[in-house]
Amino acid sequence: MRSDDTATLDAEELRIQIPAGGWVVGTVRKPADESPRGVVVIHPATAVPERLCTGSAEFLASSGYVAVTYDYRGTGRSGSPRDHRGLRMRDWMADDVPAVAAWARPRFGDVPQLAVGHSIGGHALALRHGSRGLAGFVTVASHAGVTATIPDRRERARVGLILRALGPATAKLLGYVPGRRLGLGEDMPAAAMREWGRWSRLPGYFFDDPTMTAAADAARVTGDVLAVGFTDDPWATPAQIDAITDHLTGARVERRTWSPADGGVSTIGHTGFFRRGLRETLWPELLAWLDARAEAAPAQQDSAVRFRGKKSRR
Repeated sequence: MRSDDTATLDAEELRIQIPAGGWVVGTVRKPADESPRGVVVIHPATAVPERLCTGSAEFLASSGYVAVTYDYRGTGRSGSPRDHRGLRMRDWMADDVPAVAAWARPRFGDVPQLAVGHSIGGHALALRHGSRGLAGFVTVASHAGVTATIPDRRERARVGLILRALGPATAKLLGYVPGRRLGLGEDMPAAAMREWGRWSRLPGYFFDDPTMTAAADAARVTGDVLAVGFTDDPWATPAQIDAITDHLTGARVERRTWSPADGGVSTIGHTGFFRRGLRETLWPELLAWLDARAEAAPAQQDSAVRFRGKKSRR
């Protein structure tokens, strides 16, 4: 049952202590007067503040789900980037994402667990961090972020300048990266910027990092995955989204690519999917996919069938 009245929702602050150090701070939204039909954790993108997902979280909560949003350590409300200067992107994926998933799993009854991962949040799920036991998960604009594959020459040069020069230089000088001033979003820890810049130069992104086990981790992911991209995203091209999903050989992957016209808006880009202008157009399509997995969850849990490598496109 869906209500568009946010007054019918409960919201409370989330605080999770991470064993490796620090706290993750976020928000839990849920229907006020009914039992939830499931839990959806929204794992954020790099340097994107939790507040971007407020509208979509309210939409999910008004549709009967518990919706969990948060900031990674060293960003937004989860501590200063200078105090977390040693945090890498892999630490967000391996520590923060599964910690939030583990916190949410037992707290709302025996209901289906689902997730939405934006950019690096989708990377984490695709590398089996926080994705075990889910009825399904969605990746939004999650791509292999190789700078050389950015189609537009000017954007490619701009991103290369930030990731290879300005970002590392400010990280060394300040102990953090002033993302707001550089046009990256939120300020972020120095080590995360250095790792991002290094991965962006590898042809296979983190799959080519010898200190990672990314390909093996992705191959162990099972179940249903929806990978969403947008025709006007300057970075997450279809080929670079496929560069992630092609490694999900043990999952059943569905790909969708939406245009701004599909959403009835002028632009979507890399972060626009979570803006309220898509509430009546594309968000219901996401909801329908989540609903189908939530409804099928008991059957999925009882089945020993493992899906391998089938991909449909739309």
